[in-house]
Amino acid sequence: MEQKKVQTGRVVRSTGSWYSVKVENGEIVKCRLKGKFRIEGIRTTNPVAVGDIVDFLLDEKTNTGVITKIHERVNYIIRKATKLSKAAHIIASNIDQVILIVSIVKPRTSTGFIDRFLVTTEAYHIPTTIVFNKVDIYEDEHKKLLDEYIKVYEKAGYGCLVTSAKEKINTDKFKELLKDKISLLSGHSGVGKSALINAIDPKLNLKEGEISKYHEKGKHTTTFAEMFDLDFGGNIIDTPGIKEFGLVGFDKYELGHRFPEFRERMPECRFNNCIHVAEPGCAVRKAVEEGEISGFRYKNYLNILKDLEESRRNS
Repeated sequence: MEQKKVQTGRVVRSTGSWYSVKVENGEIVKCRLKGKFRIEGIRTTNPVAVGDIVDFLLDEKTNTGVITKIHERVNYIIRKATKLSKAAHIIASNIDQVILIVSIVKPRTSTGFIDRFLVTTEAYHIPTTIVFNKVDIYEDEHKKLLDEYIKVYEKAGYGCLVTSAKEKINTDKFKELLKDKISLLSGHSGVGKSALINAIDPKLNLKEGEISKYHEKGKHTTTFAEMFDLDFGGNIIDTPGIKEFGLVGFDKYELGHRFPEFRERMPECRFNNCIHVAEPGCAVRKAVEEGEISGFRYKNYLNILKDLEESRRNS
């Protein structure tokens, strides 16, 4: 009987039942998942994520593999599969950084969406940069808003970059940001993710991604990420546009720790278990009143807190 060989590689693409696994020599092997992973009570829609390091048994006759082991993840980005779902979806794992691509107009990215995303990257200690794209179409009112957002997010400790894929504004800085790192790129459909990637690495020509994103639009189905090698060094994980970002596994006492500017002031709160809503002697609320903490960030915090309470009641 032929002995199957165990190999190790990184998952670079997932299409539901098949996974593309890249081995050390650069070869891509199509793999399936061994059945037992499906029934181990994993509360995610996808037991294997792009970025995972896996072991698989190679069948040399068919040149396909069966995944037998998922190595421990260094980190991952996770969100609720859909708003009403109790299951979660792992977007990607084992990443060096997240690049959140947003736009102030056409389509507008709300600060609520940005802050939900940042809360998750904070929880897993993943450095995050916010890229404000499409600056070539911003009117004066949008530029004013842009200045305010940059001021607030940089003060909270996040890197910000203003770009235009169309006019090639700061695409060199965008390229520098990605060089030699594994970066997850995320954001709403239509913010120009593919256009930005094509501007810095034209050979990738990610037009097909736009088409598949178009077909996924409005569906509550699992959408799939894909990892690409960059010509100039590094990898990007491109994700189909996300409409909403539901948080997974947070409690109300932890949430404040995921806002860096809150975290800084929390030791000064009178109560250890302060959730910064109505408690006396709250240093966070005082900082909001004094304009030291952004009013919109605090409002987004309260909205997330409300959602967490609702989820807890419904579960």
